[in-house]
Amino acid sequence: MNRQNPPLLGYADRLSARPKEMVEVKVSSYIDGEYTARLVRTICADPNPEGTGLVEEAVDCNFARAYPARVQPFVPGSCLKVPLEADSQLPDSFTVTAMIWPTRPGQGAQAVVSVGAAESGCAFFLGLDGAGKPRAAIRMADHNWIECVLDNPIGDRYWVRLSASVSHLEGLLTLRCSGDQFTEASHAEFSGSSALKLEMMDCLMVAASEKTERQMHFNGKIDSPTIYMGQLNLDMLEAQTSGVPVFACWDFSRDISSCSVVDTGPHQLSGELVNFPARAMTGANWDGTEMCWRHLPNQYGAIHFHEDDIYDFEWETDFAFAVPDDLQSGVYGIRLEQGEQHDTIPLFVCPPRGKRTARLCVLVSTFTYTVYGNHARPDYEPSWLDKNEAWNAYPWNPAEYPHYGCSTYNFHLDRSGICHASHRRPLFNLRPGYLTFGANECSGLRHFQADSHLTAWLENQGYAFDIITDKELHDEGVAVLSGYAAVTTGSHPEYHTAQTLDALQQYRDQGGHLAYLGGNGFYWRVAIHPENSSLIEIRRAEGGIRAWAAEPGEYYNAFDGQYGGLWRRNGRPPQALAGVGFSSQGRFFGSYYRRTPDSYDQRFSWMFEGITDELIGDFGFSGGGAAGFELDRYDRYLGSPENAVVIASSENHNDTFVLVPEEQLTHITNWPGVPNEELIRADMLYFDTPSGGAVFSTGSITFCGSLPYNDFNNNISRLMRNIFDKFLDS
Repeated sequence: MNRQNPPLLGYADRLSARPKEMVEVKVSSYIDGEYTARLVRTICADPNPEGTGLVEEAVDCNFARAYPARVQPFVPGSCLKVPLEADSQLPDSFTVTAMIWPTRPGQGAQAVVSVGAAESGCAFFLGLDGAGKPRAAIRMADHNWIECVLDNPIGDRYWVRLSASVSHLEGLLTLRCSGDQFTEASHAEFSGSSALKLEMMDCLMVAASEKTERQMHFNGKIDSPTIYMGQLNLDMLEAQTSGVPVFACWDFSRDISSCSVVDTGPHQLSGELVNFPARAMTGANWDGTEMCWRHLPNQYGAIHFHEDDIYDFEWETDFAFAVPDDLQSGVYGIRLEQGEQHDTIPLFVCPPRGKRTARLCVLVSTFTYTVYGNHARPDYEPSWLDKNEAWNAYPWNPAEYPHYGCSTYNFHLDRSGICHASHRRPLFNLRPGYLTFGANECSGLRHFQADSHLTAWLENQGYAFDIITDKELHDEGVAVLSGYAAVTTGSHPEYHTAQTLDALQQYRDQGGHLAYLGGNGFYWRVAIHPENSSLIEIRRAEGGIRAWAAEPGEYYNAFDGQYGGLWRRNGRPPQALAGVGFSSQGRFFGSYYRRTPDSYDQRFSWMFEGITDELIGDFGFSGGGAAGFELDRYDRYLGSPENAVVIASSENHNDTFVLVPEEQLTHITNWPGVPNEELIRADMLYFDTPSGGAVFSTGSITFCGSLPYNDFNNNISRLMRNIFDKFLDS
């Protein structure tokens, strides 16, 4: 067994599907023989033995059988790949130049521009050597290399111009590098007749080289790679008005939202980006006068490449199936098994398009699941795996396998933030039984697994419900929610597009009943790639609790050109939709709510029917209490409706809880102008809408973790029973 890779993994081409839609499943196994596949319905994804444990139901399906096992490889690293045809070969004399902003010089050889062929390998190379020194090389017919290497290594994170000229006629290779404070050049002679002819080459690459597979990936930004027909000296290169004809010039400032790169030269050698490097990056000429790339695109002519970019594994399909017509909407899993090894690929089945099969809709936050996909937590300890084994939980943790691609809560190897996410790869933390926090005494769940506390409760209480995910909400708008008596979120609907927020607001304003059962919701703005709907972009702009911070000038999404970051900074604070918004965060601990005097008003007697307790939710599988980890509060100045009533507020949070950055102004002042401790709370809130609808919000990520406590018999469970009965009866 290969210890560098989990033995059996798979993924599907989609996270959600409707009846009759096709699902393609891709599997890789390091175990000889066959694996089996079958379909299960996931009721509860929490392996905690003190609760219900993992609960799955077998479902008949036409793909249930054995399949031959095979290893499917994946190759990280982004680059630009340009095919070369017979009529577009490099001339005998040419100059290659590019502005570069390296971020990992000295960490192995890195190509800026390379030319080669699949059969014979690389024939021309311009880039950095293993010590970070500029290097140019051309391969001879006897497979030896003629090369130039400059004496001084390049530092990281500043712009230099790198160029190389080749003359077969003179048998001369020239390498140059120039920056603000230095210029350096070197020459090497060769016999032109002995050089490997470039007319034999079929591929040009930017930011990588290729033989049997891609290698020597560049880390950092590249701006305006250009090939001239002839030799240019340094003055001509700097002037960029040499009069020497251009053979090819790849303008990264054009079609920024695309995976295609435009060549403005005569041969139109356009190329395709591999593994989605970051576009809309500030270029070598960015002067800070404009922050939006749409307004001054010529200053955003850089692409940031990374050796660890990996978003779509591009595995071949092992089997495909159409979702059965009669399959009930719900949370399912494609269960793979081989000996003692297993993997369960989640699949969220929606009702047929344009139809409802229940009065209640559960909105599944697949955008948030994907953005967190393969989050390698910085506080991870290998000892967490002991709890996995004791609970028979999901055994693999992304912190142990960073080469599978990390989440947008992690950094690239060059310490730039990961801004792209996709579900078209195995996501370890999107699996039943995965434990986010292995050191906590509680279940330690987040996202998919934590949301199963809600679906398990709905099953236990006998509520019929449909599943709709962010994707359907984004693609179909409010129509996908129209007709449902109530819509409920899970524990953490954090990431949203403008389309998903519009749909939710329209549903609410048209008389819908919305239950927001989480915390830190409706917080970050994301964009969907226009050419690949599985790819999500996040720019962590100014403000917010951020795993990393975007570089100045790089706050606007490449995918849609809109300002990224917090929805609050985009004029749509969460309070305007749900009545509460993010206020405080601490470690994964939960406290309780205390009912407010307003909750005893006759208007809310229906809500607390059967509840005599003043303290609500002082228990639970998530942090030990219903109010914890990330807390949202009411704020009239941020859009909480005037008629919103706080019916309970949390208290007694431990000293790990702090205000979120957007609430803190200085070390002694904050946004609302009250003592900090007053802002560290979750507000449970209710308000009616003018159109006859209503909103109920809990303002806490750990809230749903209290629903299954004591075999579903508790005051949180009773409260939600009262809420849903009221909403569904409206």
